[in-house]
Amino acid sequence: MPRDRSVGHGRELRLLLVEDDARTAKQVTLSLSQVGWHVVHAIEGQEAYALAMGGCYDVLIVDRMLPRLDGLTLVRTLRAAGLQTPVLFLTTMCGIDDRIEGLEAGGDDYLIKPFAHGEMVARVKALARRPPIGSDAGQLRVADLELDAVARRVRRAGRHIDLQPREFELLEFLLRHVGDVVTRRHLLETIWGFHFVPQTNIVESHMSRLRAKMDRGFDRQLIETVRGIGYVLREPVA
Repeated sequence: MPRDRSVGHGRELRLLLVEDDARTAKQVTLSLSQVGWHVVHAIEGQEAYALAMGGCYDVLIVDRMLPRLDGLTLVRTLRAAGLQTPVLFLTTMCGIDDRIEGLEAGGDDYLIKPFAHGEMVARVKALARRPPIGSDAGQLRVADLELDAVARRVRRAGRHIDLQPREFELLEFLLRHVGDVVTRRHLLETIWGFHFVPQTNIVESHMSRLRAKMDRGFDRQLIETVRGIGYVLREPVA
């Protein structure tokens, strides 16, 4: 039976914490246990791989600097093996390139040490609310556009559209917020993990490539630019 992914009162999350620093591990475990969640602790990457593949966890919380198998390699290996459990990286590596590297490795969020434990709890909750693999929520449709979040496949009018990973994430995010104007800042925070607004056109360049692929050969554009604000994907008016 699938795990109940709703994060309400009384619902115990099962978390895998991968952290080799004893003090940090103790603090994180105590903080999450006080919320009422069950925490399994691993101190190195190879142990964590076996636990993650053999258990059923709602979220993995992974330090980047680990003995035997570092956090990036661990997450890449888990993703290659098909594990889709959300991953929150905990790390002292706070550079922009470090964050991008973590997200590109398969991480879903990135939290810099030292951090407020309230923020960590909020981020774990947000990751645990994501629809489980194999649920109907993984099938997203607007007009003639279809996205399969499990198979990571996109089709428009039955035609396959080949997207790069970041383009896929952008489209999935817009499809989960159909009709909502999504700001550039929101995309930077959610897709790239930037909790500030860097001087970069990374959103615009990725969105331009995404729209070119989606609209090639079609008269109707599905993603609109809201000048000075962001983007919106709307249901076409009949």
